[in-house]
Amino acid sequence: CQVILTSNFGASLGFGHSTFATFGSKTKRFIVGDLKPSRISLQNQLIYRPIATEISENRHNFTVNYLINSCGLSPEGAISASKWVELHSPERADSVLALLRSHGFSETQISKLVRSRPQLLLANPEKTLLPKLEFFRSLGVSRQDLAQTLAFNPKLLSRSLKKQIIPTYDFLRSIVSEKKLVAIFKHNSCIFVESNCNVVENIGFLRELGMPQSCISMLLAHFTTVLMVSPEKFGLLVSEVKEMGFNLEKSTSVNALRALCGKNKLIWNRSREVFRRWGWSEDDVLSAFRKNPQFMIVSEKKLLQAMELLVNEMGWPSEMIAKYPVVLSLSLERRLIPRCLVVKVLLSKGLINENLNMGSVLLPPEKQFIERFVTKYLKQVPQLLSMYQGKVDVEDV
Repeated sequence: CQVILTSNFGASLGFGHSTFATFGSKTKRFIVGDLKPSRISLQNQLIYRPIATEISENRHNFTVNYLINSCGLSPEGAISASKWVELHSPERADSVLALLRSHGFSETQISKLVRSRPQLLLANPEKTLLPKLEFFRSLGVSRQDLAQTLAFNPKLLSRSLKKQIIPTYDFLRSIVSEKKLVAIFKHNSCIFVESNCNVVENIGFLRELGMPQSCISMLLAHFTTVLMVSPEKFGLLVSEVKEMGFNLEKSTSVNALRALCGKNKLIWNRSREVFRRWGWSEDDVLSAFRKNPQFMIVSEKKLLQAMELLVNEMGWPSEMIAKYPVVLSLSLERRLIPRCLVVKVLLSKGLINENLNMGSVLLPPEKQFIERFVTKYLKQVPQLLSMYQGKVDVEDV
């Protein structure tokens, strides 16, 4: 049995232009009765799909516009971020942004944070975000460092304060000082986000091998990510460092672990090839690495510029640099080039011996270098200090 309601149905009952009449005129035909479920479903889709689509589109457009106008995202960035968050109204998001601004976040930092973690706009600012901000500030982290760190690693604001952040703090505090803990937060905040299982196991392994607490603290404070690798990879890393002749009881082994870990190993291999092209033997490379592990992971561009300056411009033998590898970690602009210019001027005027040891020029502290190579010769070269300070060109000296 089927009953068909049409636009004439209301009038036939005497309702005139009643609700039924209006409803009938809009729907044209509404079938009630012995219908199959599939036909009902089809009717519902036809009626409600345009409405649902329009609502969804309006919400999406609102979200995109909010991300652009209130959070500073580009149109492309806003569209991408809108895939992860849907705003129904601006109230909650406005409160989140106000909280961030009150804690020293710049507009650029807020934009970066929202672009990386748009879901934070839906977080409860008072119950979820504020306690975390207050906890990090209680550690002694400045407003500037807090904003900078969270903009770089917004996942910190998504982690549980009680289950993740505070337990990590307690673990770190049992090993390092409060000051070093702040440094970890600023430079290696990822440890507050990830599980600490690997760190605990790797530290235990180092203790078994005799590494002192001072070296473990140094590794944890400055090169935290080294300790976060899997115990299997960490075991291989430690074995390689020991085979290269490092003593785990000395701090140079900490720098060696960093230099050979992860992507740094690729840089290390590239640097070895650079030095081989400059005439170093494999023994030269390893000997220099044992003296100063950091120099092996500086950029290739800097290595080539430094070798060009020291060998081709200054005439020092390439093998001499292997005896003083730390010079390759020094600043070209602030240390190597100014001092080499002073030596070149003094040599050109015959004021110093040509067989000058590279270490005596580049390694002394600033005050000692100026006394030995600058003020001593000001009578003969009055503008030498000005040239050293970059105020006068070498041609004018």
